[in-house]
Amino acid sequence: MIKPLWTSEEAAKATGGRAVGRWAIYGLSIDTRSIQPGDMFVALKDVRDGHDFVPNAYEAGAGACLVSRPIEDVPALQVDDTLTALEAMGRAARARTDAFCCAVTGSVGKTSVKEMLAQIFRAFGPAHWSVKSFNNHWGVPLTLARMPQDTTRAVFEIGMNTPGEIEPRSEMVRPHAALITKIAPAHLEGMGSEDAVALEKSAIFAGLRSGGYAILPLGDNFYEFLRDKAAEYAPDAKILTFGTEGSQAFVTDYETDGVSSRFTLEVLGETVDVSVDAVGEHWGQNVAAALLMANCSGLGVIEAAKALNGYAPPEGRGNAEWLNLEGEDRALMVDDAYNANPESMRAALAGFAMRPAKRKLIALGEMKELGPDADALHAGLAPEILACEPARVFLSGEGIKPLATALDGKVEVSWAMKAGDLHEMVNKSLINGDALLIKGSNASGMGTLAGALRRFSAQNNDTSKGAGEE
Repeated sequence: MIKPLWTSEEAAKATGGRAVGRWAIYGLSIDTRSIQPGDMFVALKDVRDGHDFVPNAYEAGAGACLVSRPIEDVPALQVDDTLTALEAMGRAARARTDAFCCAVTGSVGKTSVKEMLAQIFRAFGPAHWSVKSFNNHWGVPLTLARMPQDTTRAVFEIGMNTPGEIEPRSEMVRPHAALITKIAPAHLEGMGSEDAVALEKSAIFAGLRSGGYAILPLGDNFYEFLRDKAAEYAPDAKILTFGTEGSQAFVTDYETDGVSSRFTLEVLGETVDVSVDAVGEHWGQNVAAALLMANCSGLGVIEAAKALNGYAPPEGRGNAEWLNLEGEDRALMVDDAYNANPESMRAALAGFAMRPAKRKLIALGEMKELGPDADALHAGLAPEILACEPARVFLSGEGIKPLATALDGKVEVSWAMKAGDLHEMVNKSLINGDALLIKGSNASGMGTLAGALRRFSAQNNDTSKGAGEE
């Protein structure tokens, strides 16, 4: 029999709220579209007020709702503030488990490292991890509140947009190991400078448990600063490093066939090979970080490497998939549309340059939150784009116009204000043997382009099957 995630008594005790009826729930959701029967719907007040969707939640089978409005005759938990109550449930869930908890942040790679750790941890017992990129003010407490009591290992992604966000989230997670992937120009609009980004990211160590592990990128320009901040936040922490020779985990050899990659790594004196279904040397840094953190959780390097072997990135994070065109024709789409900053753009373009293809097409959305240097940072991507030798480049967004200017006369460029305006244009441009890279900040909407191409592909597949029927 499946044990409930929360009973009405437990949730009321954790939050100080009033339970309406006696109930048990088996999951939590903030979106009625993802409600599973028996879940609790958390009515958060954000862009829209979640209380407006409480009836929908019950219709979808919610076992209870967390609300801050008076409610009767239905299973619920009434509190003064739903976000505060969610945070309280997160802290209570953290307190009741003996799980080894990891926290990951950084300007690039944090979701990939989190997903890699999730794959490793799943192979060795009950594991828990952040869904998608649930790393913000509601994502971290929601992930904590969803953690089953019998979890043995968990990994939490922690993000930020403005100063002061990471420290309270780290203190909520209270990790045994905390890792920073890299410091790069990202969220500069809210942070002001890379120095400020490094300072904010270093707050991941604020909640580190006594005797925990602080894991740092040795080759990073901010390494010494991060090391000093880790020692300041957690004086008894064990500091480990990855990324370059002389660290505890680094790549010694890299091979790619343009479709997948094989990395040979030296991790704590052990030599291991790991293959991933992705292309680009930057993936090796993620592998090194994940293996080092997995070892901190008590797993051997060799067994962790075996569990990670064959890793494929999730949708929108650099996954490659075939698109069906007309007839038997196909094109490869590399969907890296979930997010972008100058560092991750360059890494994606470098990996794409290694992929074999008859022609290469590149579709990029603007990078958001770059502050006053946004024009120069966009235009600065031109050399990496041209190194891919693309047949055509598609650009979307007002902020990316400086890149269009930098590419003018060097490659065919098509620009549109919105990503939606590129859907038909890109689809009609694809021919057999093409490879297409899609990338942009999440807010640029480039994920809709990837979704549209998948729909076109499915239609072409149905047409092809129908043509073969008698």
